[in-house]
Amino acid sequence: MNIITTINITKKYASHRALNKLNISIPQNTIFGLLGPNGAGKTSFIRILTQIIAPDEGEVLFHDQKLAPVHISQTGYLPEERGLYKKMKIGEQLIYLSRLKGLSLSEAKPKVNAWLEKMDLSQWADKNVEDLSKGMQQKVQFIAAVIFEPSLVILDEPFTGFDPINAELVKQEILNLKKRGATIILSTHRMESVEELCDHIALIHKSEKILDGSISAIKHEFKTGTYIIEGSGKIVVSDKIKILSEEKLNEVKSRYRLRAEGIKSNDLLHMLMKGLEIDSFKEEEPSIGDIFISKVKGMSHE
Repeated sequence: MNIITTINITKKYASHRALNKLNISIPQNTIFGLLGPNGAGKTSFIRILTQIIAPDEGEVLFHDQKLAPVHISQTGYLPEERGLYKKMKIGEQLIYLSRLKGLSLSEAKPKVNAWLEKMDLSQWADKNVEDLSKGMQQKVQFIAAVIFEPSLVILDEPFTGFDPINAELVKQEILNLKKRGATIILSTHRMESVEELCDHIALIHKSEKILDGSISAIKHEFKTGTYIIEGSGKIVVSDKIKILSEEKLNEVKSRYRLRAEGIKSNDLLHMLMKGLEIDSFKEEEPSIGDIFISKVKGMSHE
């Protein structure tokens, strides 16, 4: 079941077309990576989902219902730009923002305290936002986006300003949100985060979707038949087996990187075993970053 389905949505700003007949389906209870270079249309797509703007054409469905104001209370949003009140105390601000999303005061207070403790911010509850570092402000804004337990969470560059420890803390909380049943849309340029977190992705370029699907299916599609093999002996090169690199590991063992076109893994292994004592055998998968670059560059040259 999909939580979000867009049907031919188009958005224009004067003569600029930000989105062109975009069709995207976001499965429920997944982490969905929204990818694309700067200016691709990702921000316009997010603003349509959060109902900041409306599409000029097409339709957005939320759980098979036409997107409506009632769905705002089910959507948490962490914008790339910080939107906190600088002169307001952190604890008071989180209670205020929670109540805007429908929580009562008696519900909001314990949730705020629990989240501040979880994000290591309890000692800062009575400080103004302007007294915090950029990373700490980002944690406050993350809390504001998820504290009311929305079914859809949209995170735009959520790791901005974080050191590795806090980035890992937020990653674990994103995974916890999924465990509790939420769907997360993650818009980021950090491809390593996409690899670690996302189940599905969509790649937007020049206002159009150029790739989407599950991470595993997309990686399988872009495999190049490249393998990393370690062992001792000799590889017999043929028209179908090409050695790309060879590295000596010791006097008898080597690591080979080779390409085998049109050969199944089991058949290749059987062929190699005739001349090579194999210690390890692994097919090389393209990274999401490599796929991103190849698709965007390919489209740019068309």
